[in-house]
Amino acid sequence: MSGDASDSASINEPLPVEEGARAHIYRLLGALLAAPPDQEMLALLRTIEAGDGELEQAWRALRGAAQATDSHKFDEEYNELFIGVGGGELTPYASKYLTGYLMERPLADLRTDLGRFGIARRDDQREPEDHAAALCETMALLIVKDALSFREASDFFDTHIGSWMEQFFSDLARSESAEFYAAVGRLGEAFLRIEKIYFSMPV
Repeated sequence: MSGDASDSASINEPLPVEEGARAHIYRLLGALLAAPPDQEMLALLRTIEAGDGELEQAWRALRGAAQATDSHKFDEEYNELFIGVGGGELTPYASKYLTGYLMERPLADLRTDLGRFGIARRDDQREPEDHAAALCETMALLIVKDALSFREASDFFDTHIGSWMEQFFSDLARSESAEFYAAVGRLGEAFLRIEKIYFSMPV
């Protein structure tokens, strides 16, 4: 994603550690949903260190999946889950999850909100903006650039991510076709539960 608002945003203070961690997880999930992991990504995932909480358990599962899965299988698994012949097992779009159809009202509403924030789809981006990978990238961008107030960010999350993506990650975690991506699903599911708690806090 790109746009005038994000490019012109001024960051006067370093990003708080917690916000940086949130942005990092959104970017990671976005990258893994956009394409199969390459060798650089796998090397990173194999060095994950985590504790004992729910999110940490999901991190450990992802590290284990990155270590255990044969690298040549990642492309096959990604294709079967998200592309396939005539469509993959899962359809990672807000419109599909919320209405049952692609390119519907949720995408139009998202484009309206992104336009208000000065964010536009990159010219080299083929997927519509309501793809799960694009939405994760957008959230990371909004966090890093500190482009929205807490209330605006909460409304954006509730409308465009919280309304469907936890279910998508749950479906991914439980897919019979998923091995490595089942761990990605568990991480996304655990992370979004924490995000919902975060955005429910009074301001």
